[in-house]
Amino acid sequence: MRLIGLLGGMSWESSAEYYRLANQLVREQVGGLASARLLLHSVDFAEVERLQAEDRWDEAGELLAAAASGLEAAGAELLLLCTNTMHKVAPAVEAAVSIPLLHIGDVTAAAVRAAGIGRVGLLATAYTMEQPFLRERLAGHGLTVIVPGAEDRALVHRVIYDELCRGVVTEESRHSFRQVIGRLVAGGAEGVILGCTEIELLVDQSDSVVPVFPTTRLHVEAGVAAALDRP
Repeated sequence: MRLIGLLGGMSWESSAEYYRLANQLVREQVGGLASARLLLHSVDFAEVERLQAEDRWDEAGELLAAAASGLEAAGAELLLLCTNTMHKVAPAVEAAVSIPLLHIGDVTAAAVRAAGIGRVGLLATAYTMEQPFLRERLAGHGLTVIVPGAEDRALVHRVIYDELCRGVVTEESRHSFRQVIGRLVAGGAEGVILGCTEIELLVDQSDSVVPVFPTTRLHVEAGVAAALDRP
């Protein structure tokens, strides 16, 4: 089993899910007392969030590239960047290491295509919904990506940063997200990508009439499959 490097802390709420899911999947697939071989570098999210808000993405890329290089030096054999939004700086991270980075957009697109869906809604941070880095990655796999309207984007972003990243999960926000999903479906979405790793703390398939694609789980599944050399 290869050693998986987790570049996390953005937020640690979702990184904890990465850790839990990876170990759960290895136990299910290998059996017995088997658990995942993991190496975690958890950054200070306050620093990263400040760089995001101040549009200092190059500096954020340098910070994460240095962390990724440290993971490789410590023995990691493949890398998961445990966040959708910070895949904006994935090229900087990839340039800093020689081990493979499993891109969350590629993993998600493969699942959407396997489901026979071509038009998907995207729920994520405002950075991810409004900037092209993830939407274009998905489009490169032949997908049409639609995002919520401005008011819904603001609501989703607020809930992510003010609630989910702080471990706060409320029924009021779950209801709001269900309504946003409903509007995406009314706008033609055949499926919905949960394109922020914290969103899975709030909603799941039971909250949508169309298939949802949980990027955290999909990302971890791909990482475990790679670590176990399984298709």
